[in-house]
Amino acid sequence: MAYWLFKTEPDTFSIDDLARANTLWEGVRNYQARNFLRDQVQVGDEVFIYHSSCKQVGIAGIGKVERAGFPDPFAFDPDSPYFDPKSDPQAPRWYAVELSYSRHLPLLPLAALKANPALSGLPLVQKGSRLSVMPVSEAEWQAVLSMV
Repeated sequence: MAYWLFKTEPDTFSIDDLARANTLWEGVRNYQARNFLRDQVQVGDEVFIYHSSCKQVGIAGIGKVERAGFPDPFAFDPDSPYFDPKSDPQAPRWYAVELSYSRHLPLLPLAALKANPALSGLPLVQKGSRLSVMPVSEAEWQAVLSMV
């Protein structure tokens, strides 16, 4: 099992939305994040859900991967904002995973995460990191959970 952090804008999709129903984690349009979804995220992996681009940014909860990487169906849907006319179903460019809800956490703000020395290697706290899907080591996972 591995650990991950997925960023989302809560106005679009929040931990509350995940709590209501399993969901496809689709619409990732960054090649490095896509590679993680396609090649490394596996069934059973646990995921911190991180709310970004909002008033209170931070880790808001935990999800679990129910289905490993598969072609993002929205890349082929011309009515979707995630449509990519260059993505071919025979050689898909973009991938998604399916997540289920595990639990809410008290919001762990970015400032608190940055202040924790055990998280200094986490890409989220490093200057300039904008990746929407990132790995979390087991030690980092435990360090975050110890903050709750």
